[in-house]
Amino acid sequence: MDLVSRPRKPRIKFGSPGRTLCALAGNLSDARFTPVIDTLIPDREGLDYFVKALRPRRVLVVVLIPTIEVHRYRNTIREPEEQFFFDDYETLIAGMRQGFGTVGWWFDTSSLTPAETASQIIASAGTLAGKGL
Repeated sequence: MDLVSRPRKPRIKFGSPGRTLCALAGNLSDARFTPVIDTLIPDREGLDYFVKALRPRRVLVVVLIPTIEVHRYRNTIREPEEQFFFDDYETLIAGMRQGFGTVGWWFDTSSLTPAETASQIIASAGTLAGKGL
């Protein structure tokens, strides 16, 4: 019996909601709209799930990665129902980097407003967010 406590990475199973989300995104894409799936993908398995479900459509990966301090501050200024509390941000990010750190665009938004972030994504995602897929 192992009595040493090890940090566990979060396990997110997408299942039926993920299939529905991808089906909706696929339908929007097929109708020439640009869908955006805004979700936490903690590992390569999760990323591969979405890429496979969205085939043969083009997938762009943008990982918004503000510093932990900025992440925590922004959470305090959100409406209570929009707040996201997570104790092990560093382990999550390390696992994401290990799993798919060379994929897509890892975008540090620490010094940007939401409007500036959106503008830069619109301007640059087409060239920066498709790498490694």
